[in-house]
Amino acid sequence: MANVTFFSRRQRLGLLALGLALAVGGTPASAADPLITDEEARLPDAPVVSATRGISRGPGIRLASPDEVNARGFALRLALEPRGGARIDQASLKVSYLKQPAVDLTPRVKSGMSGNHIELPRVSVPAGSHPIRVSVRDTEGREGVLTFQLRAR
Repeated sequence: MANVTFFSRRQRLGLLALGLALAVGGTPASAADPLITDEEARLPDAPVVSATRGISRGPGIRLASPDEVNARGFALRLALEPRGGARIDQASLKVSYLKQPAVDLTPRVKSGMSGNHIELPRVSVPAGSHPIRVSVRDTEGREGVLTFQLRAR
């Protein structure tokens, strides 16, 4: 009987390495978790609501990573800045993709929340402009809101 090999030694080693990466980490190191799916990006845009500005004692929210990103994978960082001695109420975090209907991104973002910051080391979005709204309250019930455009190429 002839000795038939379906994969070269190099291919077998590559498959073994991929199997080990999946077994240890769940996904290959280069894989990015989708923050926004293609299907969600195709939804109609939500109507633009003019925001009023005023002095707020609520928490500040700051995008701590660039707003122009590589669609295939990037780090998303947000800083939550409590004021007046209050603390951030982590349970109040709400992250929405401003489409019609709005898409709740909170479950995808909550895993990256730690203390007064959110850090998602590797997420992806479709190419294009994505309006995102983040809101959080402090322990005194005051709300802070940030709306920003994530531009992906």
